[in-house]
Amino acid sequence: MPIDSSTSIDALRAATVTSADGSKIGKVAEVYLDDHSDQPEWVTVKTGLFGSSETFVPLSTASYLGDEIRVPYTKEQVKDAPRTDADGTLSPQEEERLYEHYSLGGSGAQDLQAGTTTTTATGRLGEWSDSRDDDASGRAGGRDTQGTRGTVGHDTSGPTTDDAMTRSEERLHVGTQVRESGRARLRKHVVTEEQTRQVATSHEELVVTREPITEANRGAATAGPELSEEEHEVVLHEEVPVVSKHVEAVERVRLGTRTEQDTQTVSADVRKEEIDLDADSAVTTGSGEGDRHHSRHA
Repeated sequence: MPIDSSTSIDALRAATVTSADGSKIGKVAEVYLDDHSDQPEWVTVKTGLFGSSETFVPLSTASYLGDEIRVPYTKEQVKDAPRTDADGTLSPQEEERLYEHYSLGGSGAQDLQAGTTTTTATGRLGEWSDSRDDDASGRAGGRDTQGTRGTVGHDTSGPTTDDAMTRSEERLHVGTQVRESGRARLRKHVVTEEQTRQVATSHEELVVTREPITEANRGAATAGPELSEEEHEVVLHEEVPVVSKHVEAVERVRLGTRTEQDTQTVSADVRKEEIDLDADSAVTTGSGEGDRHHSRHA
């Protein structure tokens, strides 16, 4: 059966694209709608190794059978289609290249010849009823609705956004934390050193004294034999240094800490987002010349 507004978008998203002979081309990734009719016009098909690439396939010549979308093209022809970013919108130039690849005249080519002005929409619509309401409101005031219906942006990462893009950046926050930097201990051990002191000492020396005999000492001198041998002994004394030791406390030692303040310089790489405008001259100048209808993300 042909694919039109009665076909569920969810069903198309869950379908598999096959060639005319029934060979599998790939799973459907996304569905794109026509801006004027809100009819499904394109699907992207996952191709390549592990489905890493997406290729656009037209639905104007396709039929929906069960859970398959059958197209009159070979897998090689689909894989060789012009590469286009699946960013939510097909530009007129991108559609023209796809029409030429699939040998289709395309309604867009007729619009260019007729010089019609169409509404440019970049919004991503998820339901049929919403797309019709938005399309009706966009055309209520005439064809010149650029910026009215297209105020909802589409983030290529998936979620629908409002009319503004948020720019974020990393900020560097610097603080301090306490960590262990080292340990110190007090240990006591015994060492031996030599000390020298001066000590005053005395000693006895022999002194020989000769006295003449006088009347005073004559008696003591002649008390013994007249002639004899005799020995007289004298004991000498002296002082010698004596060393003694005792232990006494001399000081107390404690181990503590104190805090010193200094300044250190740190650096780190931070990331930030930058927003650039990427638009052709027709969009930036507001010119309507050469406008054609194009497809948007469903």
